[in-house]
Amino acid sequence: MYLGIDLGTSGVKAVLINDRNDVEAQATAELHVSRPRPMWSEQDPHDWWEAADKAILALKRDHGTLLMAVRGIGLSGQMHGATLLDKADRPLRPAILWNDGRSGEECAELERAEPRSRQITGNPAMAGFTAPKLLWVRKHEPKIFKQTAKVLLPKDYLRLLMTGERVSDMSDAAGTLWLDVGKRQWSDAMLAATDLGPEHMPALAEGTDAAGTLRADVAKRWGIPATAVVAGGAGDNAASAAGIGVLEPGSAFLSLGTSGVLFVADDGFYPDPERTVHAFCHCLPDRWHRMSVILSAAASLSWFSHAAGAANEAQLMAEAGQLDRVSELLFLPYLSGERTPHNDPHAQGVFFGLTPVLQRGDLTRAVLEGVAFAFADGLDVLSAAGQEIGSIAVIGGGSRSPFWGKILAAALNRPLDYLRGGDVGAAHGAARLGRLAATGEAPEAVLTRPETDFTVNPGRKLTDFYARKRERYRTLYQTTKDLFPRKT
Repeated sequence: MYLGIDLGTSGVKAVLINDRNDVEAQATAELHVSRPRPMWSEQDPHDWWEAADKAILALKRDHGTLLMAVRGIGLSGQMHGATLLDKADRPLRPAILWNDGRSGEECAELERAEPRSRQITGNPAMAGFTAPKLLWVRKHEPKIFKQTAKVLLPKDYLRLLMTGERVSDMSDAAGTLWLDVGKRQWSDAMLAATDLGPEHMPALAEGTDAAGTLRADVAKRWGIPATAVVAGGAGDNAASAAGIGVLEPGSAFLSLGTSGVLFVADDGFYPDPERTVHAFCHCLPDRWHRMSVILSAAASLSWFSHAAGAANEAQLMAEAGQLDRVSELLFLPYLSGERTPHNDPHAQGVFFGLTPVLQRGDLTRAVLEGVAFAFADGLDVLSAAGQEIGSIAVIGGGSRSPFWGKILAAALNRPLDYLRGGDVGAAHGAARLGRLAATGEAPEAVLTRPETDFTVNPGRKLTDFYARKRERYRTLYQTTKDLFPRKT
């Protein structure tokens, strides 16, 4: 038996899988994001541990026998979060999250301090990445910066409390802007640009490496053998790729989670920073991947559900699906700024084209379309590199909606494969990595692709309509971008 723990933005998910990679049990515990100021997004690291503990104890209550058979544990989690610890490993402040936009000015400062930044990291400096956040802390919270002894990513803070080890994996570390992504090692030059050194960083491991065992007190509390191996693990997207077998060059998936990701596996390091493509290490040795990232995918629907007073997102989807029409209403889904292709932390959400005849269902459909158009922008950027992108699988919570799938397929003009168990996501991949760390099996034998439940093909009429509508969508951002407030 193998356990995967995924520290997401909205919750922690724990999954148990067997030797056939089947999910035997799962449990979740909710998390909440604090937004004390515009563009800020934070969480208390203590809340991560409490949520992980709650999820595992729920498994222990209902599936204690399975937990007693766990041999390997894998961790995955939200990327880029800055968890600042003092010499006693105590958090010095709330963690600054991936969708926090406060450090836009620091991105330019970082690239001025180290002009080779994009060549070393393979990525442009973006406000969501970790290194600019530390420049912001140095400027605005100098006492905290001076007390900082270690900087950990979110899942690696869980690892510290679980094992006592300060370790990160290559895929997650690649999103900090401190890693030389091609060489898969910390960059002294990038660390120096933020007044930090290697001593502030955790040790590095590949995702399939053994990176510790449970502390005795944790093993006893959770009912897991103390001999269970904890793998290096992965950032959430690389872990998701491990969960659905996206390993070979050109294989791809679309993730409809809080954020939205188009992920393409590569056999080498192929950075494209000028197009705001993310080029990161994969969770397997000697493999890399590229991503386009939008910051508010399912988060846009969740926001509109609350703003429109709906009971839940499912109610909104049902209303939109019952309307036998499409409209010209546009929605820019930039609620927390945007990464690909704009790299604009100041971008904001916009409805454009409201008329008296529109109903709530029309607005819901516009939100779904806006997210789909943002994905289409990302696909254009990834395809511009010239590499053939094969079939695209769909995973994440939003993958449960065939209605949204029809919109996405038409906007992308690509067939989309919906995989069995695709909503389990990163936790399943993390469990597979835990298995590899425990058994030493060949990755290709374990990280296999699940069966396809169904495929959504693009409808020609809707595809043609969306091709015209997306041109207006793209013009809308270019027209409004200078109107967004520029100060945090």
